[in-house]
Amino acid sequence: MKKILVGMSGGVDSSVAALLLKRQGYEADGCTLKLFDGEIDEDEDVRTCCSVSDIMDAKSVCRKLGIEHYVFNFKDLFRQRVMDAFAQSYIDGETPNPCINCNRYIKFGAMLNRAAELGYDGIATGHYADVRYNEESGRWLLMRSADRRKDQTYVLYNMTQSQLSRTLFPLCNMDKQEIRRLAEENGLINARKPDSQDICFVPDGDYASFIATHTGRDFPCGNYIDTKGNIIGTHRGYIHYTIGQRKGLGAAFGEPMFVCGKNPTENTVTLGKGEELMSEAVIADDVNLISIPEIKTEMRITAKIRYNMTDAPGTLTPCGDSRIQVKFDSPVRAAARGQALVIYDGDKVVGGGRIV
Repeated sequence: MKKILVGMSGGVDSSVAALLLKRQGYEADGCTLKLFDGEIDEDEDVRTCCSVSDIMDAKSVCRKLGIEHYVFNFKDLFRQRVMDAFAQSYIDGETPNPCINCNRYIKFGAMLNRAAELGYDGIATGHYADVRYNEESGRWLLMRSADRRKDQTYVLYNMTQSQLSRTLFPLCNMDKQEIRRLAEENGLINARKPDSQDICFVPDGDYASFIATHTGRDFPCGNYIDTKGNIIGTHRGYIHYTIGQRKGLGAAFGEPMFVCGKNPTENTVTLGKGEELMSEAVIADDVNLISIPEIKTEMRITAKIRYNMTDAPGTLTPCGDSRIQVKFDSPVRAAARGQALVIYDGDKVVGGGRIV
C-alpha cells in the first residue's frame, strides 16, 4: 500500500500517525468524519471529538504536513448504527460499548469504503494496535500495541481479514509521551491537546438523559429487588444503572450493595452483594474470529469482558449456534450483557463476541 487516507479526529494521535506515514514515504492524505450535530462544540471544559474545532485542528495539521484534508458526512449512518444502537441496547437492559460499533460500521466500514472509492489503497488511524501478516496461517493478525496501557484492540475485535489487509496503525510501537514529543518537535497545533473523554455523543457521561432525549421516552421509577426477588427499595428508572454499580443507588441497605441485573420488562433493578457479581463462565454471540478461521476444540486463552481490565486466563470452547464460551480459571466480576468478550492468545487477538 502506498496511497493511504488517514482518519484524523483532530487529536494528537491521528495527527502523528499522518506525520509518520509521510515520513515513511506514503502518499498520505487526511480525513475527518462528521458524525453528529452536537451543541458542545465550543465548550472548552468538555473533551470530545467530531466538533468544529476538532475539524479545524485536523485541517491545520494537514496544512502543516502539506497534505489534502477531507471531511466526510456520515451522520445518518452514525445515528443508525451507533447512537440508535446504543440507546436500544440500554433500553434492552444491556451495557453497550458504542466505540465497537463505530469502529465496525463507520471507521473500518464506511470510511474504508470511501477511501477505496477515492482511489486509496488503504486507511490508517491513530489507534494503539498493530496489524501483521502471518505467512504460515495466511491470515492477517490484530496485535496488541507496545504500550499495553493504551492498547485499543478490545474495541477493534470485529475487524475482518479484508479490513486488516488494508489498514495501518502507525503508532503500534510508540507510547503517548513519545507521540506528544514528536508532535511538539514538528509544530503540530494539537501537541498538548487533552485526550477525548467518555462517549463522544454523551460528553457529560449522563447516559440516561441522552437516551431519554434521543428516544423521546420516559423511564419511570420501579422496584429494587434482591437476588431472591424480594422488593427492597425504589429505583429512579433502570436506564440510570449499570452492572457492578455501587454508588448512586439513592438508598441505604446496611451493607454494600451492587447492581447485579436489570429487567426492562418488569422494570426492576436487582441488587446483590459483591460475591453475587462473580461469574465463572461467560458466553458471547455475534462472534468474529481473526487469528483462526474456526474454533474446533478447547483452547487455553486469556480474555477481557470490558475495556479497562487485565485479561484473565481461561478455556475457550465453541458452544453451538455460533456462540463461544470462556470458562475462567477464577471468577470474573460484573460480566454485563451487551459488552464484548475479547479473546487473546498472547498478544494476538483471537476474536471476540457480544456477551449474552
